[in-house]
Amino acid sequence: MLSQIEGSQAVAAAVARCRPEVIPAYPISPQTHIVEALAEKVAAGTLAPCEYLTVESEFGAMSVAIGACAAGARTYTATASQGLLFMAEALFNASGLGLPIVMTVANRAIGAPINIWNDQSDTMSQRESGWLQLYAQDNQQAVDLHVLAFRLAEQLSLPVMVCVDGFVLTHAVERVDLPEVEQVDRYLPPFVPRQVLDPANPVAIGAMVGPEAFTEVRYLAHLRTLQAVQQIPVLSAELGTVLGRSVPGLVDAYRTEDAETVVVALGSVVGTLKDTVDALRAEGEPVGVLGLTTYRPFPLDALRSALRGARRVVVLERAFALGVGGIVTADLRPAVDVPLWTVVAGLGGRPVTVRALRGVFADAAAGRLEPLTFLDLDTDRVATELPGGSRS
Repeated sequence: MLSQIEGSQAVAAAVARCRPEVIPAYPISPQTHIVEALAEKVAAGTLAPCEYLTVESEFGAMSVAIGACAAGARTYTATASQGLLFMAEALFNASGLGLPIVMTVANRAIGAPINIWNDQSDTMSQRESGWLQLYAQDNQQAVDLHVLAFRLAEQLSLPVMVCVDGFVLTHAVERVDLPEVEQVDRYLPPFVPRQVLDPANPVAIGAMVGPEAFTEVRYLAHLRTLQAVQQIPVLSAELGTVLGRSVPGLVDAYRTEDAETVVVALGSVVGTLKDTVDALRAEGEPVGVLGLTTYRPFPLDALRSALRGARRVVVLERAFALGVGGIVTADLRPAVDVPLWTVVAGLGGRPVTVRALRGVFADAAAGRLEPLTFLDLDTDRVATELPGGSRS
């Protein structure tokens, strides 16, 4: 069903079609419209049976999600930025217990200073939490990835974050093909949990594990996470068949077959990169872009295959590790044996323009890029804050 719809409303509609039974929620920009829309559906009875719980904090939201999912309910929540960090302790508990919770993260910068606009520093900070992470390029992908996420989470019994760029996507109105309820029902079977807390059959989960077994527990969690690399292409192809369109999987290679320079990126900036690539291709430049849909687990083999012919690779990062540099770059390095550069761009919602990206491609081809580049950095402003700098 084609709709001209705000991204948050589209996500809420997709989630509702997946029939969650418990939604604990705490509002924080820019995810608030998602949980507001779901609350309206529950109140109106169009999403039933479903219990919507307004909790006292993001930590409370994830704690309730853990309890509900452990009791056998299909469970969903959403958050952003500082909210994701507030639930960090519970994130590790959810993954460690193998609970298939699905959560939307409306990507937003982390303070201080306070910044409500988009970058990906929030989810990148939780990349080792044990949650699978999927990144949407546009609102159509955001819709499709949520349907896939419920199936993936419940098949592997692992929690999944669907990462959607805050404001850039959540508040953008664009045409989206919403799946029909019957299509989602055909793809997503009723939730059958692997473990259930039931008073009639008392058990304990998450009990203490000592040094004699903790390594084995973590190793098994690692193996279960790696299963997603094999399952995501299968599940995305199956969903594509049901919906009658292509659905994102591990990576999205765009005009990379004969590209000498390839830029790797996550999220909505991939769309701007595709426009830049089209313009440069029209001028005869052999360039391409590789969108990374699945970030955790990291699909190293798929990336290696997609980048096999490239002579140079640039990773465009919407977050970075202070004192180190590129986050995705470090993960990608084993997959390439050609020059690899990091360009940090769009922090705190700064626009990433076609003009700036054309410069990135040109500098990469000419060998002018530094190993770590900050796109559109105001060097004059920085100089005033450095030792010996002057303020006017």
